[in-house]
Amino acid sequence: MPSICRPLLHQHLAKADRCRRRNFLDIDVAANPQSLDSYIQYIEVVLQKTIDGAAALGSLLTRIDMQTTFGQTLMATIEKGGGRLLDADMNETSTRLKALQTREQLGIQALQIANSNAQNILQLFR
Repeated sequence: MPSICRPLLHQHLAKADRCRRRNFLDIDVAANPQSLDSYIQYIEVVLQKTIDGAAALGSLLTRIDMQTTFGQTLMATIEKGGGRLLDADMNETSTRLKALQTREQLGIQALQIANSNAQNILQLFR
């Protein structure tokens, strides 16, 4: 069981008891009935410290949950962004390939036209 030393809390207790570590099992109202108010005050302080500690733990738990959610959202966003970059890169590569294929087809057609025109001109001279 946790114990606590609170010298100022026990100012009504005997001087020898002032710095002694206390825990709930040490409280004996029958042995020291004159210290009942001090014991009650001690219990109230310990109770308040317990409540404060629980509130701090609850606050920390909320912060951890928020950070976990933020981390998960960030990871999902990074994965989605990476996928979009890959898709954009593939689209760019596909567009470049289509442009090169179109240039090749235009070049072939230009050569066919040039060859056919030369043959037509040669036929005129025959």
